[in-house]
Amino acid sequence: MIRIFHHYVSKMGFMLLLMELLILLTVAAAPSVTWLGRRQHDSPYLSALAFALVLVFSMSTLGMYQNNSREDIKHTLLRILPSFALGFGLLSMLIGVAPAIQFGPSALVVFMLGALGVLLIRLAVLASSRSSMLMERVILVGDGATASDCLALAADRAGLHQFEVVGCVPVAGEPSRVAAQALLPADQSLLALARSHGATEIVITVGDRRNGAFPVRQLLECALGGLRITDAATFFEREACQIRIDSLQPSFLIFGGGFDQSFLRAAVKRGFDLTASAAICLVTLPLMLLTAALIVAEDGGPVFYQQQRVGKNGRNFNVLKFRSMGQDAERDGQPRWASTDDPRVTRVGYWIRKLRIDELPQMLNVFKGEMSFVGPRPERGYFVEQLCGEVAYYNVRHTIKPGITGLAQVRYRYGASVNDAVQKLQYDLYYVKNNSLFLDLLILIDTVQVVLFGKGSR
Repeated sequence: MIRIFHHYVSKMGFMLLLMELLILLTVAAAPSVTWLGRRQHDSPYLSALAFALVLVFSMSTLGMYQNNSREDIKHTLLRILPSFALGFGLLSMLIGVAPAIQFGPSALVVFMLGALGVLLIRLAVLASSRSSMLMERVILVGDGATASDCLALAADRAGLHQFEVVGCVPVAGEPSRVAAQALLPADQSLLALARSHGATEIVITVGDRRNGAFPVRQLLECALGGLRITDAATFFEREACQIRIDSLQPSFLIFGGGFDQSFLRAAVKRGFDLTASAAICLVTLPLMLLTAALIVAEDGGPVFYQQQRVGKNGRNFNVLKFRSMGQDAERDGQPRWASTDDPRVTRVGYWIRKLRIDELPQMLNVFKGEMSFVGPRPERGYFVEQLCGEVAYYNVRHTIKPGITGLAQVRYRYGASVNDAVQKLQYDLYYVKNNSLFLDLLILIDTVQVVLFGKGSR
């Protein structure tokens, strides 16, 4: 993995994006295509750049650069076709508003060559990513619950960035939570084990490091021998975009860097919030008017629903949403989690929730400065009080403005319990620690995918 603006991205995925961008630029700007497709006095380069960027954006929205996406010939073909169809639609709209971007009769040829180029690059990268020479091999020091979670993470990894846990080195005094076949022999030093198994990294999963059995001298020997020594918290941050609270030490938050809340970061984020919200308001205005009409037509009730939520620094504000439940959804005044097939949801409400249309009025909260476009989702004060008492570090998410969308929303299903809140908090902590404009843009792209496929809605 490499780090770009504090965010971890797959080296193989980043190389793949650059190669596909290059091949799409080459195909669109090739002299033969220019001669076939455009008038001789038109410059092909602006059109080629628009073609490449739009198609890379389309492939991104369908998850073709995500670490957890399945990569094989079948899935690649199934995603290339809709990606290029989406790209064609976006380019058609772009041509309508930017006359300088033009494609002639050979546009179909350009798309076919581009799709073929992407397919060939994907097959080559897929073959190389599965090579044992490029597979990262890891040894875990410890065989407890955290080690078990690391093994599960490695087993679930399906994307371009894969790693293999060759085994666990047990440490006396720690209850074992891994299978016996995953344990490595204790009669060899860590450095000897790493070299015999071709490991390049050692991950420390032991919770109690004051135990006399903790192999400090062997770890120093490994570090001097050129191996990477990584803490479990950093490992999960890098590989899962999570800060795991079950293995989190306060020192990691204090000395781990990040948490940028400088004036420059605040100004850039505010500019992004206003630009993104204004653009989406303009694009979705007809849809919002139609939604308002349907809500009124169904039961004659109010279009909007206001609910008090907890914002930055614990300040309360009223979040604005399209009403998706009946007018007496909480007649007893008792707040409750939303549930699957919630009977309180109206027929119109079901669809606007599924398509996330009910969130659109929150652009007004962004304009007022109460919310950001990207950030942790704001919760009701009743649940915040409950979760702060039960979940460690929950209040950290209130150090920045809440958002309409966020990392937890695009990586995890809809939260409807304390356990779900814990899982989402781990993504929120990662965002609070590593937030940047780059990460905001990636989350915005992933949000498009979530809306298109209705992921995580209730």
